[in-house]
Amino acid sequence: MTEIYISDPIHPQVLADIQGAATVHLGYGPNKVNYLQISENIDAVILRAENFTKDIIAASPQLKIIARHGVGTNNVDIDAATEQGVWVTTTPGANSNAVAEHVFALLLSGARHVATAVTQVRAGNWSEGKADLIGFELSGRTMGIIGFGAIGRRVAAIAQGFGMTVLACDPIANEEDVAAAGAKLVLFDDLITEADAISIHVPLLPSTRHMIGAQELARMKTSAFIVNTSRGGLVDEAALAESLSKGLIAGAAFDVLEAENIDMKDPLAHTPFPHTTTPGLILTPHIAGQTEEAFLEAGTTAWAETKLVLAGEAPTRPVNNPALSPANA
Repeated sequence: MTEIYISDPIHPQVLADIQGAATVHLGYGPNKVNYLQISENIDAVILRAENFTKDIIAASPQLKIIARHGVGTNNVDIDAATEQGVWVTTTPGANSNAVAEHVFALLLSGARHVATAVTQVRAGNWSEGKADLIGFELSGRTMGIIGFGAIGRRVAAIAQGFGMTVLACDPIANEEDVAAAGAKLVLFDDLITEADAISIHVPLLPSTRHMIGAQELARMKTSAFIVNTSRGGLVDEAALAESLSKGLIAGAAFDVLEAENIDMKDPLAHTPFPHTTTPGLILTPHIAGQTEEAFLEAGTTAWAETKLVLAGEAPTRPVNNPALSPANA
């Protein structure tokens, strides 16, 4: 019987469907297994947070597909998978709305000091410190969106609902399409100097790593607020921590950390953020895409891709093509 490994929790409805069609091994929960103990027999992997390195893929001779439950592939060695004849797929668009909404959950929390206010009230302080909680409104301010794909466009639509002017920066977008979405296409340098709020939606590549560093932070408005729900490593976190400590920008809210690439389970142990004391910093544990609706869509799509490959067909949302690898020629 087909054997499938699922690294992290997925929607119960999708899990039930998979369990009805295959032997399922879970990398989480009370009966979790170590993947390398079963890797020789695994035909497919539905992957969320776990890292699949070259060595892990090499230890999986039966493996046919790594179906990412999400859009990022930083935790998969794509070249190793391709050389071994393993498809890698993603679920584009499944969590676009969820992530976009979380951008504004973070932005509003920062703008209105929600996290600080809640902490004070829970400590029994109703009026004490209230004068320090004066926030700012989004209406009339400028939202800068770096990366104008499905999520970026959804962020733009929500921002316009708040009465914000929207600037977008994307090297592959054209001015007409951006304008049709109610935004203005600008250069990166102009966006970081003009925006009051900056939301990042690009993949982590050598060309985008630390795309916002000390120089870029120094050129931002002192009122600027940065939101990163994309990938850790896009912002130089050490430079950001220093900028926040010096009050050079108003704040930042991150749902992702660069240290996730080092230790997915405990990135706080490796981040340069002194996360309990850095002023103006909000952190959430990579939950932007975690909604009931997004989980169902992503799980359903990952399972559909898996079934296609296991049936000997090509997937519809691949990020590689094993057939083009010289090793499989």
